[in-house]
Amino acid sequence: MHRSWTGKEIYRAEFHQDGDYYLAHGFFVERNNEVYKNEDDSIDIKLFNNLLKHLKDRKLWNHPKNAILGLIVGDALGVPVEFQNRESLSKRSVKKMIGYGTHNQPAGTWSDDSSLTLCLADELTKGFDLDKIGKSFVSWLDEGRWTPYGNVFDIGIGTRKAIDRLRKGEVAYLAGDWDEMSNGNGSLMRILPLLFHIRYLPILDRYEITRKVSSITHGHVRAALACFYYLEFAKVLCEYSLPTYAYKMANISLKYIVGELNINEKEYDQFHRLTKGNIHELSQNEIKSSGYVIDTLEASIWCVLTSSSYEESVLKAVNLGEDTDTTGAVTGGLAGLIYSAAAIPLEWLDKIPRLNEIEIVIEQLRLKYKEESR
Repeated sequence: MHRSWTGKEIYRAEFHQDGDYYLAHGFFVERNNEVYKNEDDSIDIKLFNNLLKHLKDRKLWNHPKNAILGLIVGDALGVPVEFQNRESLSKRSVKKMIGYGTHNQPAGTWSDDSSLTLCLADELTKGFDLDKIGKSFVSWLDEGRWTPYGNVFDIGIGTRKAIDRLRKGEVAYLAGDWDEMSNGNGSLMRILPLLFHIRYLPILDRYEITRKVSSITHGHVRAALACFYYLEFAKVLCEYSLPTYAYKMANISLKYIVGELNINEKEYDQFHRLTKGNIHELSQNEIKSSGYVIDTLEASIWCVLTSSSYEESVLKAVNLGEDTDTTGAVTGGLAGLIYSAAAIPLEWLDKIPRLNEIEIVIEQLRLKYKEESR
């Protein structure tokens, strides 16, 4: 690696192949003092060390595994305390994977967030078909597809209404409510696997496909924009694992889409706390954690921007209270991309039911989009 303006080699990194991946074993800094003694290369050093922090001694990179396992574990952490308020959690915060509580489920149990995420991931391994994705959601509710133990114990109002319409034969992209009051986080919570289908497409195509997948349960443009913003943030994390840079680029993408498609400025204004570029400077008291899609998006971005590990990110998210499973899931997906699945505590991961089946679907997804990106 070198500075493009000098052509002088400064950094060298050593990688060893390990199957389909590479392991970073070390890096070296080489300087010619006469050339560089008056140069401030602190930005270069910071960037390189940031990259190596996420590369060294870690497999590069199974993005579907990092994202989906990160999401599921974050979801499971939040299930037992869903609907508890922030004040009660401040007195008895979640610090590990616990069980029972709100839904009386064993430790590690994941909710509708992960179930619908896995339905989407599973269908994407076979190709992109919006109506089949919708049918998989019906199968989840009616037959327990991709549930931890064969039954559904939690479902949002908007998602239930949409699945009722799908069951009656409505086409998938028209199943979700389109009114402004239908901007819950039910499409945001499950959208992450779509990243691997749209990642290398032009930005307008990325938005349009995201809008359609969101509309299966949530048809309003605000929910679609929130899903788009989230996937744009995640897309950058796949390349750089740098959340501050992902934040900057997601803001640029959102502004472009709103302008290019002449979306009502009122909708862009709903994202103003993000687009100001300083949400990480807000205090915890200023972060909301309700089921409103903007609240969940803001909370997830705030959590990863103000944390330095997977564990810190998801525990911070869950302990915000209220919609703890979804805030944990949406944050966990991003944190998984930043720190990798290797950063998830094993004692948490070991409690996840159907983990082997989940990993099979994740691997199928990885292989499909690895081939299509060539």
